Amino acid sequence: MATHEREITVPVDLCRPDGRLDPSAVGWSRQPLHRANLRGWGRTKRWEYWCVTTPTHLVALTVSDLDFLTLDTVYVLEYGAGYGPGDRREFERTALAPGGRGGRLPETIAGAAGSPAAVVGPERPTGGRVRIGISEADGGTRLRARCLTPSAPKETVEVDLFVALPAGHETLSVVVPWDERRFQYTSKHTARPASGTVRIGDRVLEFGEDAWAVLDHGRGRWPRSVDWNWGAASGRTGGHTVGLQFGGTWTRGTGATENALCVDGRLTKIGEELEWRRSPGDLMAPWALLAPGDRPSVDLVFTPFHPRSTRTEAVLLANRTDQCFGHYSGLVRDDEGREIVVDRLLGWAEDVRMRW
Repeated sequence: MATHEREITVPVDLCRPDGRLDPSAVGWSRQPLHRANLRGWGRTKRWEYWCVTTPTHLVALTVSDLDFLTLDTVYVLEYGAGYGPGDRREFERTALAPGGRGGRLPETIAGAAGSPAAVVGPERPTGGRVRIGISEADGGTRLRARCLTPSAPKETVEVDLFVALPAGHETLSVVVPWDERRFQYTSKHTARPASGTVRIGDRVLEFGEDAWAVLDHGRGRWPRSVDWNWGAASGRTGGHTVGLQFGGTWTRGTGATENALCVDGRLTKIGEELEWRRSPGDLMAPWALLAPGDRPSVDLVFTPFHPRSTRTEAVLLANRTDQCFGHYSGLVRDDEGREIVVDRLLGWAEDVRMRW
């Protein structure tokens, strides 16, 4: 095995009755088994982030409840053949509102059958508002969204995608413990096939055979300030269907990581911290991700093709996010010792500093 961490194989509550972390919840699993029974208010964070990519375009949906603030976002990027840096089409619509004390998002909606739906926003949003719906369906998850583009003249955007969860497909769920009062449960899904459409006015973006979805499902209680790196990618490479899931910085010293490979639906949990090498002064320079050892489980270079930077100052919230979309190339090794060539696997990498 590629990790020393404890594998959880039966359902478990995240919290004890007093709201503190249940020690039996610390570990990782190949499918969502944690019930995120967070109680009360204060430093509590809940979110769902889905990103669905194709070789020519992508869409990302975010529904988040940060305790004192809710933030919902629809992001679309077109970057197909013939699109130079100045030709790419990109827009983002974000709706901010005072927090709802945790009432918008259920305990779990991470691909488990029977999870309740998460629906936010008005049926027909106007101005800067958005509507996002996430619901479990037979064999997967349905993603819907509606908003207006920020540009003038404004066009209606409608997202209708189905993300399949093939039988036996394994995903990473893990609890990262800072202490009994500060902890995070995250469920990361990669390499889930997707289909459907994104309609922008009269134009339709198709998501079909080569469309892949990644989920970041989070429930926890966080420190006031934190930094993190996150990288993910999905697709077919080296004769396999591969999902990459890497995190860094925020997990150091906790005894847990959120690093994993998904190869043909089988998860390899990586218990080692990765080394992230990048040029702080050049967001578009290649990034390197390397696991320790003579035969590292991860030895990859990420080459960006499109930057996305956001800055938020909203009273209690300060955010600096530098995210790049690009391609991973190099080698990974699963827990059976197989060496898999990664050749231009589409995904992203990000560097985030958050005060919340």
